Amino acid sequence: MARFVFLSLLFLFLFLIDGSKSQLHVGFYSNTCPQVESTVHDVVREAVLFDRTKAAVLLRLHFHDCFVEGCDGSILINTTQNPEKTAFPHAGVKGFEVIERAKAQLEASCPGVVSCADIVALAARDAIVMANGPAYQVPTGRRDGFVSDKSLAGNMPDVNDSIQQLKTKFLNKGLTEKDLVLLSAAHTIGTTACFFMRKRLYEFFPFGSDPTINLNFLPELKARCPKDGDVNIRLAMDEGSDLKFDKSILKNIREGFAVLASDARLNDDFVTKSVIDSYFNPINPTFGPSFENDFVQSMVKMGQIGVKTGSVGNIRRVCSAFN
Repeated sequence: MARFVFLSLLFLFLFLIDGSKSQLHVGFYSNTCPQVESTVHDVVREAVLFDRTKAAVLLRLHFHDCFVEGCDGSILINTTQNPEKTAFPHAGVKGFEVIERAKAQLEASCPGVVSCADIVALAARDAIVMANGPAYQVPTGRRDGFVSDKSLAGNMPDVNDSIQQLKTKFLNKGLTEKDLVLLSAAHTIGTTACFFMRKRLYEFFPFGSDPTINLNFLPELKARCPKDGDVNIRLAMDEGSDLKFDKSILKNIREGFAVLASDARLNDDFVTKSVIDSYFNPINPTFGPSFENDFVQSMVKMGQIGVKTGSVGNIRRVCSAFN
């Protein structure tokens, strides 16, 4: 009897966890705001054509939103005393004006219908496509949250985390080691600042510099990010392919040309390394796993972290402020 009660409670717990996710579906706005995807697409396309770096910016915005309070637009708020976006782990996160532009257009055509959280998810997908990445369908139906506080962002994945810390942080969000590799591969587009390279290049215990950096690459990194140089100088996270979405970053990681320490750590662990290697097996691409297809699955999975649906949350009038 006790076992039956335990299993029943476990089933109920799992149902409650997955229940909100099941309410997301492709075409959620097909009757209430059928132009939502075309509107977001047009706004993102205009932004990326004007500035190609916006693709990486919008992809990163989606990741940072989902990893704190769930995919609920909490990172967009700027009207509270200590909004989430001011937390150190979110340093450099941008793209808010693109989301607000899309929101304003949707409010004009179908007011009070489309959530800011859904706009962020759709914009990330369209940004990936604009960077020559795979297109995919985005389940929608998220609602916007009521909480935005920088103190809640303290457990974001960090560039200097160990592989075990990274795996734990992803596991806590319901993501696997494979998801960790694939979502880290989003660094195939975009740049980072020399600030985030200091420890890896000059303070890596006990060697001084991270010994996993290819010896042909280390002098170049140090020249671009000198020890006492400008910490705001930007460099591509995927050497030689920072504006095109592809799997070259995984090749760079395998060969010691990873720029970020967290990316390099993926090659230290048997499980994550085997995921990377699977995309370079001689049987690929005919019989092996598809990087693009797997990436899409991880993105959709990430986009369901902690979503608010139904009567939970609301639809903001503007994305930067609670109603």
